Amino acid sequence: MTASLSKPLSDQGIKTDAEILANLGTSALVENAIRNGEGRLAKDGPLVVETGQHTGRSAKDKFIVRNAETEDTVWWGKVNVPMTPEHFAALKEDFLAEVAKRDTLYVADLFGGSQPEHRVKVRVINELAWHNLFVRTLLVRPSAEELEGFDPEYTIIDLPSFQADPERHGTRTGTVVAVNLEEKLILIGGTKYAGEMKKSVFGILNYLLPVKGVMPMHCSANIGDDGKTAVFFGLSGTGKTTLSADASRTLIGDDEHGWSDTAVFNFEGGCYAKMIRLSPEAEPEIYATTKRFGTVLENVVMDEETRTLDFDDNTLAENSRGAYPIDFIPNCSEKNLGPVPSNVIMLTADAFGVLPPIARLTPDQAMYHFLSGYTAKVAGTEIGVTEPEATFSTCFGAPFMPRHPSVYGNLLKERIAKGGVSCWLVNTGWTGGKYGVGKRMPIKETRALLNAALDGSLNNAEFRKDPNFGFEVPVSVPGVDDSILDPRATWADKDEYDATAQKLVQLFVDNFSEFEAHVDEGVRQAAPQTA
Repeated sequence: MTASLSKPLSDQGIKTDAEILANLGTSALVENAIRNGEGRLAKDGPLVVETGQHTGRSAKDKFIVRNAETEDTVWWGKVNVPMTPEHFAALKEDFLAEVAKRDTLYVADLFGGSQPEHRVKVRVINELAWHNLFVRTLLVRPSAEELEGFDPEYTIIDLPSFQADPERHGTRTGTVVAVNLEEKLILIGGTKYAGEMKKSVFGILNYLLPVKGVMPMHCSANIGDDGKTAVFFGLSGTGKTTLSADASRTLIGDDEHGWSDTAVFNFEGGCYAKMIRLSPEAEPEIYATTKRFGTVLENVVMDEETRTLDFDDNTLAENSRGAYPIDFIPNCSEKNLGPVPSNVIMLTADAFGVLPPIARLTPDQAMYHFLSGYTAKVAGTEIGVTEPEATFSTCFGAPFMPRHPSVYGNLLKERIAKGGVSCWLVNTGWTGGKYGVGKRMPIKETRALLNAALDGSLNNAEFRKDPNFGFEVPVSVPGVDDSILDPRATWADKDEYDATAQKLVQLFVDNFSEFEAHVDEGVRQAAPQTA
């Protein structure tokens, strides 16, 4: 049986006698998921599911087909690993054979991108009802009128039960995420982790939009009462979600955005928040979504009898997640977009205790730090890590950037210069010494400095030039302890600070060496200075 799709699967070369359940709403998908034994309802209404072995992205199992389309446009390397057209052809043949065997398939036609002129039409085909609910929640849902005549540009087929054959398909394991940008087809198999679908669409937009002069960003974004937009770049653990989820500001989105000539727009129609150790005191808006029908909770532990949730239990995963429509957040933007940014915030959690709590960046410095994408792991977070460990993820999202980082860096620099945007580096890490000696930057101080940056008052402060990194650091800010603004002054051993600072500077310099040939002299001069 075939449900009403404006373009049937057969028109795409997909042959199946399966019952096609197309563009179902939340209630119908939840009913199917429970009937199929895919998940259970918690006490207050969310659907609770388990993803099994894969509780996060399988980064080493993702491939891009190397062909005429991608040969000279993709930045090949550790992140973007090639697959031959022959291996993909065999994989596609076997995927379609599996699709043909299915009794039921769930199909959702969706948009990636909230600004109509820059969105992409995506069809997602699933064997699991909860996967279809997830992707329908995370992407932008078309209206009934928009579904009429919907002609998908890209198609994702996600079959967790499919096991790839490394010899036949050229994969590393039985898990595969294979992206063919020429055929506009993505095949996902061997994993139940639903985030692979959302990040695949992010990758598509990261490939397509730079050609149109639109900057794709792995960031959160919100709008102040003054109507000005701020974007927040930052790796996991730096405070990207926490600092952008401000009840006094309007949320555009928490993870993926585009910066066009006229707007910052969310790529998604939902949020995908970490649930581990979630509390109503620290993150009340997010906590409230866990008591809503329509939320999907991945790997959250639930009591079988009472159906109550335990967010502190990491038995199933440290990376437990919740997916919910963005309008579950009370202060969200109605159209998932806002004006072009007035402020760009780059967040880092510096466990070395070297960086100041806030610094003002020139456009060249902003591009340098954007390409660097720095944060630091703390000692003890992983076995064998006894000292702070620097992490560099270019563009604050290397795994999702198919093109060379300089493409995104130059776009950001151009947009900053064109819009007269203020750029800030905010350290939410350690002060008074490195991790184990100093203490975490007080959230109260961070918010005070961030608010001063966003309302423009910080631009009127007196600034000094940091001797190591060359950016400008405020000397005094109302409501903030002046001593915290000078990291060296907070250290008991000044010589140790100087040595640690030079160690961090050298890490930056070494990391940036691969980009030097792809940036102009101004960006090269924005590098920190070795002694």
